[in-house]
Amino acid sequence: MSENQKRKFSYKRAVSYSIGQISDIASYQAFTFLTFTFYFAVVGLDIGWITLGFIIWSIWNSFNDTFIGYLSDRTHTRWGRRIPWVMVSLLPIAIILFFLFVPPFSYGIIDETINFVYFLIIIIIFELFFTMYDINFTSLFPEIFITEEERAKGNNVRQLFAIFGLIAAFLLPGIFISSYTSPGPGEYPTFALIVAIIVIIPGLIFLKFSPKGRTEFKQEYKEAPSFFNALKYCIKSKSFMRYIPAEIANWFVYGMLPVVVPLYGEFILGIGDPFMISLLLGVTFLSAAIFMTLLWKPLVQKIGPRKSWLISMTIWIITLAPLFFLGPGMEIAAFAVFFLIGIGLSGSLYIIDIIIADIVDEDEVKTGVRREGGYYGVNIFFQRFATVFVFLIIGPVFLIADWGEFSPINIPDFELRSLMFIYPAIALIIALIAIYLYPLDGANLKQIKTLLAELHKKKKLKI
Repeated sequence: MSENQKRKFSYKRAVSYSIGQISDIASYQAFTFLTFTFYFAVVGLDIGWITLGFIIWSIWNSFNDTFIGYLSDRTHTRWGRRIPWVMVSLLPIAIILFFLFVPPFSYGIIDETINFVYFLIIIIIFELFFTMYDINFTSLFPEIFITEEERAKGNNVRQLFAIFGLIAAFLLPGIFISSYTSPGPGEYPTFALIVAIIVIIPGLIFLKFSPKGRTEFKQEYKEAPSFFNALKYCIKSKSFMRYIPAEIANWFVYGMLPVVVPLYGEFILGIGDPFMISLLLGVTFLSAAIFMTLLWKPLVQKIGPRKSWLISMTIWIITLAPLFFLGPGMEIAAFAVFFLIGIGLSGSLYIIDIIIADIVDEDEVKTGVRREGGYYGVNIFFQRFATVFVFLIIGPVFLIADWGEFSPINIPDFELRSLMFIYPAIALIIALIAIYLYPLDGANLKQIKTLLAELHKKKKLKI
């Protein structure tokens, strides 16, 4: 086999890997989209309890994610480092998703403390198993797709599958749930059961057909650093620490918009049909799928991920601005705005994993070892601060607006509008500053790729 044949990009490999993205995205985005609204508006938990629960959850996740990433790098089995974790976590994720929407409240238990304890325990257990899946699935990406060209093409395929997961998370609720704030009996559990099935089937296909990781890296578990050294290496990376504020800011916006959209759609836009509210986000991600292929893939290949991300976040801020001014009777304008939001959002979705893969490459050049699990674990450690910030903003904003307990009257108009635009815009401005200072670009990034190619040649790595 010639060197050119070895380096030929395989769409079959990309599809067999990317189908696992459906399980990843469908489970977590369904969790993000509906958990807050369900426990606030349906179960009736006070905003203070919900805020406290998500803060405890985020703190737990920070250490849980980092430790699982560390264990992943040190795992050694005949299936490789990552696949066993995916095997163990897939079925529990689906089961817990169902029970997330069957709290004691569903059985007539209205004691707020009991429902809060259930809420806290179930979201922590969900995150434990989701982390096992997510870190290990994501860590396979830079190992399977080595070159910059492979990553650009592979990420394009992966994000197209992510759209299917997003559709399951955001459109299906509107089919099975008659009202997000006052649903009929069993509607939320029915939706959760459907999503659980959607999570399991692609996950099993992924386990059957996906590449299991490169044999050239199978002995690197022996050289994986200790837990605290892994933390130290990541924190000492200038590239990683410049990237982290931008990643937190982007995930803050990813988290804020789906959490607030059910309330924003019903009480600001005056949309009574939950499917139409879900369709707002569906239009956004349809737009994202279009612009990933038409805009961001060629732009990243032409000018690099750093400059592309700067452009993406600038567009994102501009397109979020109209959300502050929309109101009842402006449904058509709302759909147009949400479509445009997909332009900037798609750039972020497309570029983040390419950036972190470049950082892992730089680390491999410096240390001689690939440590995707460690980096993705520490990455998620910081990422969870985005969730803390989301609820540290929502909680006080609702309390100041005297909306600590859900009520369909005295709607906090200005506050809901601010959560959709002002706070996300501030976060994205911080991200712009961070990525402006990010060093892996141009000649510097090219040098890393050259050194990496030489290192892989020494390892006899077949690309």
